[in-house]
Amino acid sequence: MNSLVQDARNAAERVGLKSDTIVINGGRPLRGTIDVRGAKNLVTKAMVASLLGDTTSTLRDVPDISDVHVVASLLEIHGVKITGSAGTGVLQLDPANVATATSAEIDALSGSSRIPILFCGPLLHRLGHAFIPDLGGCRIGDRPIDFHLDALRAFGAVVDKLPSGINITAPNGLRGANIELPYPSVGATEQVLLTAVRADGTTELKNAAIEPEIMDLIAVLQKMGAIISVEPNRTIFIEGVESLNGYNHRALFDRNEAASWASAALATGGSIFTTGAKQSEMMTFLNVFRKIGGAFDIEEEGIRFYHPGGELKPVVIETDVHPGFMTDWQQPLIIALTQAHGTSIVHETVYENRFGFTDALIKMGANIEVHKDGLADPNRRVPRRALEQAAVITGPTQLHGAELEVPDLRGGFSHLIAALTAKGQSSVSNVGLIARGYGDFVGKLEKLGADFYFAE
Repeated sequence: MNSLVQDARNAAERVGLKSDTIVINGGRPLRGTIDVRGAKNLVTKAMVASLLGDTTSTLRDVPDISDVHVVASLLEIHGVKITGSAGTGVLQLDPANVATATSAEIDALSGSSRIPILFCGPLLHRLGHAFIPDLGGCRIGDRPIDFHLDALRAFGAVVDKLPSGINITAPNGLRGANIELPYPSVGATEQVLLTAVRADGTTELKNAAIEPEIMDLIAVLQKMGAIISVEPNRTIFIEGVESLNGYNHRALFDRNEAASWASAALATGGSIFTTGAKQSEMMTFLNVFRKIGGAFDIEEEGIRFYHPGGELKPVVIETDVHPGFMTDWQQPLIIALTQAHGTSIVHETVYENRFGFTDALIKMGANIEVHKDGLADPNRRVPRRALEQAAVITGPTQLHGAELEVPDLRGGFSHLIAALTAKGQSSVSNVGLIARGYGDFVGKLEKLGADFYFAE
């Protein structure tokens, strides 16, 4: 059994899926209401932040996803007492007895997540050392951790690369630093924040990521007692403090999940009300959704996304860091673009392997051409990157059922949308990977009227 299949089965087991393969009878519009809980990319980081406090933290709107289970297990082997559950949406995290975990315990969990690298700063503050094994996660690019390690070294950490992983110590403690990231990496920005808040002195971080999830993490840390100011031009100042308390926080909604269901509504010709979604964090997506021909209603409780009838229109999309068009949004939206009249182009500038999922769409009848070295475009607004690719989607094309294997989280949900859009029956395996970031997606499919069943 290859590691991808094993990761998928492990993820499926964590959230109680009956099987790792779903059979879908497509061609039925999705209609109904679903709840969108806290963002995966905030909740898991806020859970790690609880290590920094001297008292218990309470986190609300926690989604029941595999990544939350993985981080909870990693915290528990480090001595954090967790009560509540992702199923109820509320977790209490008590770090009073933080302790060293064995490399074997960490290694048993690490293959399922990249989160362990973010444990470094908090564990260095609490224990004086941290061990990070080989990192897992989606196979959509190299995701080098050099940004993380360079940042830790700037704080005074000593990094030793071993055959079994990376051992990190801070023999002289951690000190504030001046750090400029070569790229506004979300993960590296989180690393600096989680390390700087209790470092001795002031840290200046330039070229920082400023995604809404980063701002929400800063809000969490400020509730704990941190002093953090966000300045113009992607600069963040953090004044280190000696100690922090726990927090009580309701997580920001998951804008990636909301955009994914919006794409499903558009591709299937349906209408989905996403309770909990907010306009301000989704403005860039909403603009593109409207350009394609999708419609939405902003309400106090959430956003309704729907296909208003008529032809969908082609668009040109350039992915970028916030406030640009998120790379996580383009994969689900490409399914809707296969139904647009004309040629769309998606310039992917964040990850080098994000179009691997399109091979399955071509098998289903989509007209997609991937340019592995990108495409020249005189009207580009996002600076070209050496790793970028481009996908040219010509539609509309009738998708037909096929056997699909989920390759990664967002690509997997895109395959799910494709199967729901297609004429005929599709079999989608490795759906456990979808459970890494989409809480109760099976229950939501039922609420929306999808015709599917689990394979034996």
